[in-house]
Amino acid sequence: MDINIENTTFIIVTYKSEKIIYNCLNSLPENSIKIIIENSKNLNLKNDLEKKYKNLTVLLNENSGFGASNNLGIKKCATQFAYILNPDVTFQKDTFDNLSKSCLDISDFAIISPLHSDKNYPNYKIRNKYGVINANILEVDDIDGFSMLINKNSFKDENYFDENFFLYLENNDLCLRVKKINQKIYVILNSFIDHKGGASSDPDFSSKIEYLKNWHWMWSKFYYHHKHDNYIYACLKIFKNLTSAFCKSILYSILGNKNKKAFYKARLSGCINGLLLKKSWYRID
Repeated sequence: MDINIENTTFIIVTYKSEKIIYNCLNSLPENSIKIIIENSKNLNLKNDLEKKYKNLTVLLNENSGFGASNNLGIKKCATQFAYILNPDVTFQKDTFDNLSKSCLDISDFAIISPLHSDKNYPNYKIRNKYGVINANILEVDDIDGFSMLINKNSFKDENYFDENFFLYLENNDLCLRVKKINQKIYVILNSFIDHKGGASSDPDFSSKIEYLKNWHWMWSKFYYHHKHDNYIYACLKIFKNLTSAFCKSILYSILGNKNKKAFYKARLSGCINGLLLKKSWYRID
């Protein structure tokens, strides 16, 4: 498939990401089309980014979550390919060129990505055996959500990310649905991206972000297994997390450690809300 600057739009969801978004944008091809979904409604950031970068549009948005925000960006982009990126991802000098060249050997795909540069943290998972395309192309089952190039032609019903997820596992859900309809997911082994991990938002909000992440990790884990398996299996998957969070929230309450107590209460709340089949509701300002 022919992937180039003209038929690809980069979509980046930001939330208090002022300290890292510039590094991401500076690493992308200069003339590439870019859409930023800015979920903290930072008008000053919007004005500055649109002034500094070519072909860039910033949409100020309610903090509707990773999946919903990416869906908005995908539906706004006019190109065949929508490249989902986290703001803490950067390209290397030849990332896009190597990706484009390798894709010429692929007849069709739903999702593709360069390879994470840190071999200790691969951005993919393989559970099945696949035929070899060539030395630079690997078929996989899952790709991490911080880098996903989506072929919109493979989603004619525009059924992209499940917006019930706010944070975590929406990429796993998307990949599983893609594989169920026998669509292809690849990583390109000679094209590399760098990912800081956990750095998508301002570190000044680190405590609030940690509570948010842990609430949604528990809720999303239950919701994912309830959606794709059944309620009993989801309960079994979350049981160990539930009991651990309950015991530790009591322990740290006794010890007077307010930060640890809040951390595990967030996990406990995420578990309970999942079990009660409540929607994902926990947010921060």
